[in-house]
Amino acid sequence: MNEEKFTGKADIYAKYRPTYPDSLMDYLYSQVGFQKSSVIADIGSGTGKFSQLLLQRGSLVYGVEPNEDMRRTAEKELSQYPDFISVDAPAESTGLEDSGIDFVTVAQAFHWFDRQRFRAECKRILKEKGKVVLLWNMRDETSGLVRENEEIDRIYCPDFKGFSVGMGGESPEKYSDFFKDGICEYNVFPNDLVFDEEGFIGRNLSASYSPKVGEEKYQPYLSALKRLFAKYSNSGYLSMPNFTRTYVGEV
Repeated sequence: MNEEKFTGKADIYAKYRPTYPDSLMDYLYSQVGFQKSSVIADIGSGTGKFSQLLLQRGSLVYGVEPNEDMRRTAEKELSQYPDFISVDAPAESTGLEDSGIDFVTVAQAFHWFDRQRFRAECKRILKEKGKVVLLWNMRDETSGLVRENEEIDRIYCPDFKGFSVGMGGESPEKYSDFFKDGICEYNVFPNDLVFDEEGFIGRNLSASYSPKVGEEKYQPYLSALKRLFAKYSNSGYLSMPNFTRTYVGEV
């Protein structure tokens, strides 16, 4: 099942997965309509990376996550926020009340959902005129570093299908069957990522498709990543071209 793909990866995910840019959060709270008083359902909330940014803006957040490892990590990481409510449920059946949510957010997770069942669930839990925000951090695949990283993943990660496959790499038209009347607002926010060697390797190991400790391809994968880091780093760091895509609309 999809919710089990990250079992055993919660700690490395929480430590090494990138966050989201301030420009995105400013856009949500100044243009989309998010407010401190907003009640938000962050679906597929994982270890709470995006939930935390919403909480920092003062909103109440339901973090809906079916994977136990990820959910417990979020509960620990976000324990200082009284307005964080952890929910053990899948995206398609959240158990939240009817018409009680101002906004639904989905960060780096929509590609795991049953699209039409999730759409029906959003319609059920959202207030009238409520909106869904789909977002992904994406590598810039025109970069030589990213292309070589992709080739390493193809060699050592049997489940790897490409960085952008199903992960927000599509035009807004690809979501016409999800958003109301096929209409959504599409934006791209720069979000280049700077890594030291540990962070670069950790970011790669946090992917659902990467080998786990003890698996046959784990050590060769690490060695290939270390060689790639050495090739592109300068004074112990490298910059990976990255951006955040968002799709916003009613359902």
